[in-house]
Amino acid sequence: LLGGMSRFVKRGARVALLPNVQSSHPGTFTKPGIVRAVVRMCKEAGAAEVDCLSMQAQKAWDDTGLAAVLREEGAGLKLVARDEANFQPVPVPGGRALTEARILKDFYAHDVFINMPVTKDHAGNRFTGTMKNLMGLNSPVSNRTFHRPNWKTDPADIEHLDQSIVDLNKALTPTLNIVDAAEFIISNGPFGPGELFKPRKVVAGTDRVAVD
Repeated sequence: LLGGMSRFVKRGARVALLPNVQSSHPGTFTKPGIVRAVVRMCKEAGAAEVDCLSMQAQKAWDDTGLAAVLREEGAGLKLVARDEANFQPVPVPGGRALTEARILKDFYAHDVFINMPVTKDHAGNRFTGTMKNLMGLNSPVSNRTFHRPNWKTDPADIEHLDQSIVDLNKALTPTLNIVDAAEFIISNGPFGPGELFKPRKVVAGTDRVAVD
């Protein structure tokens, strides 16, 4: 319906994928089957390389089953240490809460960026989607400034979190967003366990606001 993966991935392209692997509880991570399908579609379109980029530990990828999928499909898993030397400063034009992002340097070695969140509940702003998922490329030190002391309860602190996410999205533009909305938690997010909702859908598009 979007025109096929070849609209986004050209022959010889290096593709970076960003699934969510925050937790291994059901409905809290991007499903292996969806990641497998996207890797295959990228390769069929002629991608020279498909990599998942992550600051999460190897255990997170093993526990969710995503590491096995990447091995089976011949995709790379690039785990980056949470060292500020591994992040590149990027100005945020018109940023209100965030004036500078710090993005994984490995990200810039790729031609195509496919953002692959699972949509789910969040303890602060109640929603994780395409826009919030980009925190997976921003340094932990920078991400910590998103969370003021009462980010779960104080409306002003929640608004600051929301604005920080908006500002981060001014520094990064995914080529494509593919959202796991097959099964996700609607309580106790983002780590769970929580109540599961099962729409059995995948939502995809280029406009993050529309997709979210």
